[in-house]
Amino acid sequence: MTALRFGYGTNGFANHRLDDALEVIAGLGYSGVALTLDHGHLDPYAPGLVRQLTRVHRRLSALGLGAVVETGARYLLDPWHKHAPTLLDPEPERRAHRLDFLTRAVHIASELGAEAVSLWSGTPDPGMPEEEAWDLLVEGCAALTEVARQSGVRLGFEPEPGMLVADLDGYERLRNALGDPDAFGLTLDVGHCRCLEYDSPADCVRRAAPWLVNIQIEDMRRGVHEHLEFGEGEVDFPSVLQALTEVGYRGLVAVELPRHSHSAPQTAWRSLDALRAASAPPWTTKARDQLGSDPASITRLFPVAARSVGPDPALGEATRIQLLQALPGTGAELASVLMELYDGGDTAERIAVLRALPLLDQAGRVEAHAKGLVEDALRTNDARLVAAAVGPYAARRLDQEQWRQAVLKCVFLGVPLDVVAGLARRRDPELDRMFAAFAAERIAAGRQVPADVRRQLDPDSPA
Repeated sequence: MTALRFGYGTNGFANHRLDDALEVIAGLGYSGVALTLDHGHLDPYAPGLVRQLTRVHRRLSALGLGAVVETGARYLLDPWHKHAPTLLDPEPERRAHRLDFLTRAVHIASELGAEAVSLWSGTPDPGMPEEEAWDLLVEGCAALTEVARQSGVRLGFEPEPGMLVADLDGYERLRNALGDPDAFGLTLDVGHCRCLEYDSPADCVRRAAPWLVNIQIEDMRRGVHEHLEFGEGEVDFPSVLQALTEVGYRGLVAVELPRHSHSAPQTAWRSLDALRAASAPPWTTKARDQLGSDPASITRLFPVAARSVGPDPALGEATRIQLLQALPGTGAELASVLMELYDGGDTAERIAVLRALPLLDQAGRVEAHAKGLVEDALRTNDARLVAAAVGPYAARRLDQEQWRQAVLKCVFLGVPLDVVAGLARRRDPELDRMFAAFAAERIAAGRQVPADVRRQLDPDSPA
C-alpha cells in the first residue's frame, strides 16, 4: 500500500510569513503545500521574484514538500473586486491581465518544480450570453494550455460552484472544446462534489481519474458552498480516500480551508489527524485501539509498524507517529516511553520519534521533558537524525546556546540550513559571529565555504 500525500493550502495560513507557514506545515507531517500566489505569499509581481523563487524552491526541497500553485487570490489583481478580472471579463485588457497572471503562475510552477497550476473559470458579467462566455473561456484556456505545454507544466482546472464551469460536466465540455490536451488536467475539490455533483464524492473521484492532477479536500454539506473542517459536514472521507488509492492517484491531497487562518496551526494539525485516521490501514486502527487498553504493547507494535502496513517508508513513518499520538500519558512519563523506543530503535524508528515531538508538544503532552531525545540525536554524526532533530520542537525547547550548536552541527554535516526550524526567528549576533568564524577557518585552510554559510553571511549571494 502507498501512502496518500496530504498537503495544506497556504491560503489557510494568511497570517503567517510564507517561510513560517512552510515550517509549520512540514513540522506537522504534511507532504506538500498548495501555494496560493498572493501579496503576502510569493507575489508574482513583486521585485526580486527570481531570487525569492530560488529560496522557496530550496526550502520546499529541504523540507520534503511537494507543491501545487494555486491562483485563487482574492484581491491580487484588482483591489476593489474579489477574484477579478477573469478570463470572462468583457474588456480585452482585463482578460489579458488575468491571462498574464496565469502565465506568470505557470512560469513560477516551472521554477518551483510544482506538480500543477490550479485555476478556475470565473463568473460571467450579468447579461453576457452563455455562448459568448464559453468562447472567451476556451480562447483564454487554449492560450494558457500552450504556455503550460511549452513549460512542461500541468494545468489543473477546477470546477467551482457558482462559476461558469461549476461541475464535472462543465469540465468535460471545456476539455473537449480544447481538443482534449494532455496539459489540461483537473483539480477536483472533494467538498464541491458533495455540494453539487449528482455522484458521490468517491464516484466523482473514479469518474475524474483520467484527468486528476490535483485534489483539494475539506468537509461540506449538500447545497451549501462553505468549506468546513473535517467532521462538520457530510463527506464520507474513508470512501473518498479509498477511491483515490484505488485509481492510483499520486498527486497532492491538499486541505482547502481558506477561512481558518486565525487558527492555522491547530486547524492544520486536526486536519492531518482526521485524514490519517480516515485513510489508516486496518492494522493501524487495530494497533491504536490496542494501545488504549494496553499501553505497554507499544514496545511490540512500534518496531513492526512499518512492515505491517506495507513497503512505503512514508506510510510506515506516519503509522509510527499515529501510534505515539495514541499513547496515554504526559510529561516525564511519556518522555520516558519515547526515550525507550528511541534507544531501542533503528534509524527509521528514531526519526519517527523525533518527528512526532512537535505534534506531542503541540498537544501539551511532552513540553521540555523530551529535550534529551533531541540532544542525543545532535550528538550523532548521522545527518538524517540531525535533520529530524532540528525541527519545530528543537526551535521551541532548546536554549539559545544549544540551538546555536545544533545549527553549526548542520553546517559541519552538510544538513541544509533550510530544514532548521526557526532559523530566521532565533538567529542572533553570536550565531552570525560563529558563521563568520567558520567561514574564516575554511578560507584560511584553502577550503570552500558551504553555500548555506555564504548565504547567511551575504543574503544577496547568488550561492
